[in-house]
Amino acid sequence: MRPSIHFLTSAACIALLAACAPSTKSDKPVVAKVEPPALIPRKLLFGNPGRAAGEISPDGRWLGYVAPDEGVLNVFVAPREHPDQAKVVTHDRKRGIRNFAFAFDGKHVLYPQDEGGNENFHIYSVDLESGKQIDLTPYKNARADIAQLSPKHPHEVLVNANDRNPKYFDPVRIDLRTAKATRVYKNDSYAGFTADWDFNLRLASKPAADGSSEWFKRNGNGWKSIGKVPQADALTTNALSFTKDGKTFYLLDSRDRDTAALFAVDWATGKKTLVHEDARADVGGVMGDPASGKARAVAVNYLKNEWTVLDSSIQKDFDYLHTLGDGEVNVVSQSDDDRFWVVLLTRSDASPKYYLYDREAGKAMLWFDTRPALGQTQLSVMHPVEIPARDGLKLVSYYTLPLEAAAAGTAGKTTHPVPLVLFVHGGPWGRDGYGYNAYDQWLANRGYAVLSVNYRASTGFGKAFVSAGDLQWGRKMHDDLLDAVEWAVKEGITTKDKVAIMGGSYGGYATLAGVTMTPDAFACGVDIVGPSNLITLLQSIPPYWTAFRAQFETRMGNPNTEDGRALLKERSPLTYADRIKKPLLIGQGKNDPRVNVNESEQIVKAMQAKGIPVTYVLYPDEGHGFRRPENNTAFNAVTEEFLASKCLGGRFEPIGSDFGGSSITVPVGADLLPGVIKALPPSK
Repeated sequence: MRPSIHFLTSAACIALLAACAPSTKSDKPVVAKVEPPALIPRKLLFGNPGRAAGEISPDGRWLGYVAPDEGVLNVFVAPREHPDQAKVVTHDRKRGIRNFAFAFDGKHVLYPQDEGGNENFHIYSVDLESGKQIDLTPYKNARADIAQLSPKHPHEVLVNANDRNPKYFDPVRIDLRTAKATRVYKNDSYAGFTADWDFNLRLASKPAADGSSEWFKRNGNGWKSIGKVPQADALTTNALSFTKDGKTFYLLDSRDRDTAALFAVDWATGKKTLVHEDARADVGGVMGDPASGKARAVAVNYLKNEWTVLDSSIQKDFDYLHTLGDGEVNVVSQSDDDRFWVVLLTRSDASPKYYLYDREAGKAMLWFDTRPALGQTQLSVMHPVEIPARDGLKLVSYYTLPLEAAAAGTAGKTTHPVPLVLFVHGGPWGRDGYGYNAYDQWLANRGYAVLSVNYRASTGFGKAFVSAGDLQWGRKMHDDLLDAVEWAVKEGITTKDKVAIMGGSYGGYATLAGVTMTPDAFACGVDIVGPSNLITLLQSIPPYWTAFRAQFETRMGNPNTEDGRALLKERSPLTYADRIKKPLLIGQGKNDPRVNVNESEQIVKAMQAKGIPVTYVLYPDEGHGFRRPENNTAFNAVTEEFLASKCLGGRFEPIGSDFGGSSITVPVGADLLPGVIKALPPSK
């Protein structure tokens, strides 16, 4: 949220734990079979972390993090010199707070919160001295987001809010001392703005019907066009931030190239200077100087996240930080005097750890481990791999093996095939990355291999890779998933008859596509908030997505044309619901603004009409995914029984008390899972 820092983190490190299978032939060595490790309780993986989201205040006085208070995540703040003296400063009792920001005045903490997953976020402030909390954006049926904080105006925040026009966001400047709000600009056409450190709007972008956008430069009280971003570049070209003096702004740009490179643009002349590029992947993160806003390091994430130092004065700092331990290092917060950094160290087989680094002393101390109890468990290693698609595209993917099936001395090899869960990421304009993943650890611990694939349309690998997914929902995007499964079978990781497909959002769509369009490809499916009908999906998207609607229509299909509607219907799993013959579990949040609850209920009703069994889990207090740990743990408890008893036959921790505190309801198919029936309260 600070104007000088933009970063994208992912993490990992490789450490082998081995297993070998016995041989019955006398000419081969006989080794003992490795027993599976102890079951890791779901609550250790999916319950509240001990602490998370560490930050330092700009003035360097305070350290902050989120941690449970009465079982709900809230913000804790401690003096930097006494990190053990933290006190809770927020008092949420519903959904929990996941992220926050220190204001530059050193007196306020800001955080977003919605109601029941509806994503109509309000921005709240808390006075660290008085404890007083204020809703800075008390707008009804509207959404607000923090746009910018600035050291030049330490007592203020710039937010974006769509309270005046639900389709577009107005920049609103708010005084933290009085909560007085001043609307900076009435916006009825622009997708977004970039402001300088004085909160002056300097850049704006306007979407066009063909999926492209036009960029404008502030010209007095109006705007002057400075160029266009074609549809193919729209997801890989973004304005980042201005330097403190306002003379330079940083731009991620894929125009006239494939991968997005970092450029410094002279504001007066428009001259672009290349700062960093990588032919493998887009620049995904920039670390800035907190005093000037100049870029000092950049990150590129291909198989792993790699930082390149641009400013030689901090090279020694990065060199030292890499001695803290195996894994990836990311600087997530800095004090304004640049003396103190909060550093996140992550690896695939350990919970993330936060360090406080004193640059003047040249020393870093361990601040906290996010889930220290996992240190007493055995975790699996994630392996990055490039998998070839049938048309030659390289699919950056990641797989994790159960410890009992990992071959000794050979990284990523198995002693024998095991059941596999193909876990598909959402978006689809997002990506999987390398690092600690609770789902991978959970499933591997239960005896399953886990495979995650960056199918075409995934972001981070250049615009050509993104555009290769245009109009390919359920087509080549799905072929990529099938090709990755075939690779895993050929590698001896799994067998064709023991593969489940699971995912959320687009991953949920891919699950439904898998069990309908390719009904013999998977042993079962777990769909989490996945769309079943692409026509109704596009009809029900939130009004504030209007500015990006053309991107959906050009990349998915246009419901306003006959050919587009035909394509969307053809690629909708609902069209083929009668083909489902493998077990299916569906999870949905009732308040989901992105994938309306009707998307799940349409396919459930279609299956019921054909007498096809399905288990449908619904949460009345959730939206796009399950944010409350009690609900997430409850759904994963259902999933675990489903995978073990209906599909893959892996190990299974009984549900026990894991429905406690959850709002879980099972409108359809609870009787298909005996453990669910037993664990549900009578009223549910």
